[in-house]
Amino acid sequence: MGRSTHDVEYEQMLLSRHELLRHRSGALDRSAYILLSRIRVQGPMSIGELSEAFALDTSTLNRQTAAAMRAGLVERIPDPEGGMARKFRITAQGARMLDEERDAIIGGLDKVMADWPDQDIAAFAGYLRRFNTDIERLAGRPWPRP
Repeated sequence: MGRSTHDVEYEQMLLSRHELLRHRSGALDRSAYILLSRIRVQGPMSIGELSEAFALDTSTLNRQTAAAMRAGLVERIPDPEGGMARKFRITAQGARMLDEERDAIIGGLDKVMADWPDQDIAAFAGYLRRFNTDIERLAGRPWPRP
């Protein structure tokens, strides 16, 4: 444990508390933001696929998807590939709200990094990607990237 992982832990804890980097518009809660982001990148997904992707039990995902459906963010459709399970697809309203939320978050990041050179931002993004993909590899749950 003597490595700089202590510093990484501390900085990660501080990062998670910053209001500026949280969802800014308030229109989407964290679970809806992540759910919509995953469906946008991967395409329509069943409860089973979502459960596997997020390592959450189906009852939790049933609650989250039901709330997203009530809010008009997703809709249930027959499996486009002909399978038996119905899948969740992002709606036009869900896509619009996801875009608004993402734009607000990016605006916050732009403010934080206003004085950063482009190469520093690119390097930071690269380190975050590496960090995330290593976590995903260890968990056995890769996140599709556009």
